[in-house]
Amino acid sequence: MSQYKDLKLEKGMYNEAGRSFTQVLEREDPSEQYKGTALEGLDAYQRQLKRFDIKVKGAGSDVVEKFFATSQSAVLFPEYIARAVRQGMEESDLLPHITAAVTRFEGMDYRSITSVPQKKDKDLRHVAEGAAIPQTVVRTKEDLVRLHKRGRMLVASYEAVRCQKLDLFSVTLRQIGAHINRMHLEDAIDVLMNGDGNENAAQVLSVGTSPIGGEAGTLTYDELVDFWSQFDPYEMNTLLVSGDVMRQLLKMKEFQDPLTGLNFQGTGRLTTPLGAKLLRTSALSAGRMIGLDRNYALEMVQGSDVMVEYDKLIDRQLERAAITSISGFAKLFPDAAKVLKV
Repeated sequence: MSQYKDLKLEKGMYNEAGRSFTQVLEREDPSEQYKGTALEGLDAYQRQLKRFDIKVKGAGSDVVEKFFATSQSAVLFPEYIARAVRQGMEESDLLPHITAAVTRFEGMDYRSITSVPQKKDKDLRHVAEGAAIPQTVVRTKEDLVRLHKRGRMLVASYEAVRCQKLDLFSVTLRQIGAHINRMHLEDAIDVLMNGDGNENAAQVLSVGTSPIGGEAGTLTYDELVDFWSQFDPYEMNTLLVSGDVMRQLLKMKEFQDPLTGLNFQGTGRLTTPLGAKLLRTSALSAGRMIGLDRNYALEMVQGSDVMVEYDKLIDRQLERAAITSISGFAKLFPDAAKVLKV
């Protein structure tokens, strides 16, 4: 089957509203028709790479110049950039571990919904025959959630990179993706701590101040339990911690359990004695810990996937080509996230 070899590639494929370049390719060359063939498992973009014999990874990867062998193969270059950047964003992405929902939205101002019941509304009471059933009111928030464009500028002349192996060039692009993702994580942490503009900042608790015991500046297992107990009726199933707080946690004797140490040494993943997923990030200031119920705390609003200036890239104008991504965050249930100052 050679339909993918007859597909005409052009710049306009990047400019279809509501569709990515790959989605346009899939519409013209559906992957379903390749089931049971040697091309099964490849998406429409990967089949185009095969068509032009472009290898983007591995020891035998081609050079950047291979994309520009023909005017049609050059159209594939922006998608290569976007995929490499997206891979970098996903390699160390903490956002899936702290977001309850991801909403796709076209625009820059988004209005989320909220439901903040009072304590009496949370009580599970018997409803007498003929009596009114307690209500949970869901309404839109008063203030808009603003989405932010985050990105990096690719500054390189075509002459400087045309003979570089694509596998090596991808490393630089993945690093760009990591930087962009770090910016989104900083936005998420800011919303968790300070709210999204709708008076829903997280409660800030301090070691040494009731209801957290201990002495300010020192974190022990007792204070961790005190912090955990503040989440009812939510569950503290995720902990975002700064580097110095992580050191204090790892020095607790409760972390010296042989099974915990074996898991860390074997997989590099940490668990806490309280069962929460432990995530370290330098995006959080020193002496801070954010505990949250990841099922109820945060909504990620995605305005766009990775976007590249495809016109410049196709025309070999790599100098100052912008690579961007638009996202914002909305606080769902304020009590589902709390901050601990050590």
